[in-house]
Amino acid sequence: MSIEQEFDSHFRYVLVAARRARQLQNGAQPMVESRSSKASKVAQDEIAAGKVAYVKHNTPVLKPEIAAPDIPKFVIS
Repeated sequence: MSIEQEFDSHFRYVLVAARRARQLQNGAQPMVESRSSKASKVAQDEIAAGKVAYVKHNTPVLKPEIAAPDIPKFVIS
């Protein structure tokens, strides 16, 4: 695991901003002053100020492997 400040994709940025916005909606205190009262904009302002980081898991996704003889075969007649 590593703590990341920079975003490797726009998708990850949106995920982090959405999670932080949800925290703000549930009562978390904003970490920066913002001109907006909307949680999504406040979350974006916090990210721009460098106050929000995320943890990136470096574990590879393992795909299950099926041995060839064990794959069921269906005959359609």
